[in-house]
Amino acid sequence: MKIKIGDVTKIRTGKLDANAADENGQYPFFTCSKEPLKINTYSYDCECVLVAGNGDLNVKYYNGKFDAYQRTYIIEDDSDGLLFMPYLYFFMESYIDELRKQSIGGVIKYIKLKNLTDALIELPSIEVQRKIVNIISKSKEIISKKENEFELLDELVRARFVEMFGNPVLGTEKWPIHTVDNVAEAVDPQPSHRTPPIDSAGIPYVSIKDCDLKSGNIDFKGARKVSKNVLEEHLKRYDLHGGDFIIGKIGTVGNPIFVPQRRDYVLSANVVLVQPNKSMVRPYFLKYSFESEFVKRQFDEAKNSTSQAAFGIQKVRLIRVMNPSLCVQDEFEKFAIEIDKSRLLSNHSLFLIKSIIF
Repeated sequence: MKIKIGDVTKIRTGKLDANAADENGQYPFFTCSKEPLKINTYSYDCECVLVAGNGDLNVKYYNGKFDAYQRTYIIEDDSDGLLFMPYLYFFMESYIDELRKQSIGGVIKYIKLKNLTDALIELPSIEVQRKIVNIISKSKEIISKKENEFELLDELVRARFVEMFGNPVLGTEKWPIHTVDNVAEAVDPQPSHRTPPIDSAGIPYVSIKDCDLKSGNIDFKGARKVSKNVLEEHLKRYDLHGGDFIIGKIGTVGNPIFVPQRRDYVLSANVVLVQPNKSMVRPYFLKYSFESEFVKRQFDEAKNSTSQAAFGIQKVRLIRVMNPSLCVQDEFEKFAIEIDKSRLLSNHSLFLIKSIIF
């Protein structure tokens, strides 16, 4: 039986501004960022689930003393023993995509209290809830261990990259060096920064804010959608080929986001799109080229030589990369692809577990 979350919890918001944080504080300070800040005082001492009310819309679980930003929702148990809070946390983790769809507003999206209180949750017995939490926790632990293995494998791939192609920083490069515009097409996706009308049934409108630099992923589900009619009249639409890159003009310069699978999407004006010429360069070779010390230094130098707002397509085109023979690139790409396949399989496993349960 499904019931409304508001019927088994009490929900309130924090009271503080974000600038109340103190990096030397002793208590967690929960804001809308993924990682909690610190603060020297606390207003709450409880077990709860915290939901960021605007921006990122992430979910956290905490039990103890803390304080919270005024747009952070604090959800506490009020079920008279019917609800196991870690169970609610895992449910909210799986429900966050639905909250993003329900969010409203212009530049900064936000949710209302009703979005939380009206959410329906399946509420089995406490014993079953505990078993479910145990299954998901063990699954996440296994996947976390796998992720640690993948980090080591990534280091191995980078080491293999240097072994096969050399390091221009040390003068040990083994192949000619070309600029990006010789091996790929770099384009400005949109003519202006005007935000198009939003349409929940439209095409994903990807901005640099939808790119997670840590994971290298793009949140296509969480991205705003634009009207297909407006799209055809005013915006360029791209068939995102597997192997394309998105590079931010501000804030994230030097951290190209790699898109391994084909997508139908629209890009905002704050990014540059790089599409490899596959007769010259393989996508995975270019991916690890962009992650190399040689290229990262170039991005840093270009970024520091001008204001971030001025970093654009011309600077991307002039980034230098090695250009090995395709047969050698193919040998490297085959190994790198296998590592990526394993990572995607692990992440998909946890997604399936949550989908079946919730």
